[in-house]
Amino acid sequence: MSTLIVPPGLLSAREDAISLHKAFKGLGCDKGKVIKILAHRDATQRAFIQREYKSMYGEDLEHRLRSELSGDLERAALLWIYGPAERDALIVRKALSGDAIHLHSAIEVICSRTSSQIQAFKQIYHAKFGVTLENDINLCMQGDLQKLVLAYVGKIRYEGPGTDHILVENDTKDLYKAGETRLGTDEAAFIRVFTERSSSHLAAVASLYERIYGSSLEKAVKSETSGMFEFALLTILRCAMNPAKYFAKELYKAMKGVGTDDSTLIRIVVSRTEIDMQYIKAEYQKEYGKSLSDAIRSETSGHYRDFLLSLVDPIH
Repeated sequence: MSTLIVPPGLLSAREDAISLHKAFKGLGCDKGKVIKILAHRDATQRAFIQREYKSMYGEDLEHRLRSELSGDLERAALLWIYGPAERDALIVRKALSGDAIHLHSAIEVICSRTSSQIQAFKQIYHAKFGVTLENDINLCMQGDLQKLVLAYVGKIRYEGPGTDHILVENDTKDLYKAGETRLGTDEAAFIRVFTERSSSHLAAVASLYERIYGSSLEKAVKSETSGMFEFALLTILRCAMNPAKYFAKELYKAMKGVGTDDSTLIRIVVSRTEIDMQYIKAEYQKEYGKSLSDAIRSETSGHYRDFLLSLVDPIH
């Protein structure tokens, strides 16, 4: 008689599924237990848990979480249960469809991702929603913004650290001629450089631009462009130079002043936790003299706060 050997990962996922089901039973959901399980599992483990939960209880974990949780905790947990590529697809699809089109969210996700990350979530986007990402971009964007974003999602860019010094010099001169030396702006030149070049190349262009012309490329983008086109270019540029600093600043903006932009806070914390959160935390501390964890503590509350803190600082 043969013995069925269950892989350790699958066995622990089954135990987690059982524990979650117990947390859902009764008069009130044990949100603390749900957070303790889900917030401390990686993408592969979360995928196993979803599969086991469906197999054991005949119900999607996503559906059960929707019925048991609410508000910001629900929104954060529902994004977290997926892996990075599927999560990006969900965020962008929601931003580009429905009654309220939210271009800021879609642009932030698309223009802050690497070429390989974009290709991964494009495939899921098409498989999950039955339309291409390019189709939704065409429907929701227009003009130079549309051209920029379509080019950015369509081109495969080098992701290594190397740069071609001659090409860097040529692009730097082209961008200067396209903006500061003429009346009006040659947007096509900005689109070409920002969508065809690697992050390391674009960072080198920005550095050389300031050395030669005494003014930053970022300042040139701000003076020569506007609106969502400007935001998209700045997102590409800032993430090429220092993505952790970019996201630290976005988190700071989401929590400063009266009220918190919870949509942005959730989107960035959840989507960057498994990518570069340690670097973002370091940049946040460096730039604002306060830990990201302390900022979240002061701006959020309850189980929602506990969930975010578990992602940002797993041993808090």
